[in-house]
Amino acid sequence: MQTHPVDHELIEAAAQVARTRCRGDNHTMAAAARAGDGRIITAVNAYHFTGGPCAELVLVGTAAAQGAYELDTIVAVGDRDRGVVPPCGRCRQVLLDYYPTLKVIVGKDDRTRTVLITDLLPESYLWADHQE
Repeated sequence: MQTHPVDHELIEAAAQVARTRCRGDNHTMAAAARAGDGRIITAVNAYHFTGGPCAELVLVGTAAAQGAYELDTIVAVGDRDRGVVPPCGRCRQVLLDYYPTLKVIVGKDDRTRTVLITDLLPESYLWADHQE
């Protein structure tokens, strides 16, 4: 597994959103991504008992709404100073399908590292294989 430089500005952007926008049980995670043009896009999860979307998935839609269709790196951070949280299985699959070259920041504290989404979901089914 090859690692890439850690985008600390991205982690701080997600942490800032988690500190200031995640309140109560409905919004407990924040995500930040660096778009291909260098912009940072942020989002929070929308928890609901029916399985509301994770922050990473909300970010996919937010990025598209802002005209950012290429993402370079993404990170998720938990509220209450929980730090970097790796994407769940569903998010890994969606992120791989949308951005097959995406880098993801994972790990805690001094063990934070950046890896390719393909390293987090090796030998996976590719939804894109069935698209025209």
